[in-house]
Amino acid sequence: MRILLTGRSGQIGSALEHALAPLGEVIAVDRAGLDLRDADAIKRKIGGLKPAIIVNAAAYTAVDRAEQEERLAFEVNSQGAKELARQAKSIDALLIHFSTDYVFDGEKALPYVEADAPNPLNAYGRSKLEGERAVAASGCRHFIFRASWVYGPTGRNFLRTILAAARSRPDLRVVDDQRGAPTSSQEIAAAVARILASPDILQKPGGVYHLSAAGETSWYGFARAILEDAGLNTPVAPVRSDQYPTAARRPKNSLLDNTQLFRAFGVALPDWRQGLREVSSKMEIH
Repeated sequence: MRILLTGRSGQIGSALEHALAPLGEVIAVDRAGLDLRDADAIKRKIGGLKPAIIVNAAAYTAVDRAEQEERLAFEVNSQGAKELARQAKSIDALLIHFSTDYVFDGEKALPYVEADAPNPLNAYGRSKLEGERAVAASGCRHFIFRASWVYGPTGRNFLRTILAAARSRPDLRVVDDQRGAPTSSQEIAAAVARILASPDILQKPGGVYHLSAAGETSWYGFARAILEDAGLNTPVAPVRSDQYPTAARRPKNSLLDNTQLFRAFGVALPDWRQGLREVSSKMEIH
């Protein structure tokens, strides 16, 4: 089985390149190998390779910068996804696409389910929602996995930012009024690989599924756990969102309900704390 994986240099993409290897021939490309802003390049790549599965882990993920670069975010996250879906439809390939908790406004008290109405607060969230809708409207066979608070041992993410800051600053201030479930890119990749390995994958209902770690915390709680695992004693103080302004608004509640994922595939990610311990141990950050 041939699998085309985009975004190989990103957090989820790099983890997927390893996780998908046992399933068949994985052709992994980064932006230099396939720029999602180039529709003709997408058509040529997919037409030439004719993969059975396309896994789109490429995305514009600079949440704050997207407020000034909204057009670029939409070109990658929406138009790029639309063209991938169009070409997947043309060769009857299965498309795996990733989205985000940021399609929601965070006003709900309970974890979000797939049927909840999206209402993104920022340009990044709008671009990802538009990408979701383009994939769904294409008519291609697809699974869209919404993840939340993604981090991993490589790339730019909260885990690595906190570790670097804790080693260079006397103290830290971290937002404590936004809650979610930090989700390891490695756990996401392992779950997707398990789903794709299912012999009846093509009989599973396509659509949107939430794919995030169990449990919940705040960014402050996440930072405290990161420092604890790293054996760092840098003081960290909780602050409100309005005390730490950013260019893009973030939802206060980013929790995703993963019940539908378990019912369809029998897959459930572990508690966020367990995922963090596993990533920390592999990074040898102690």
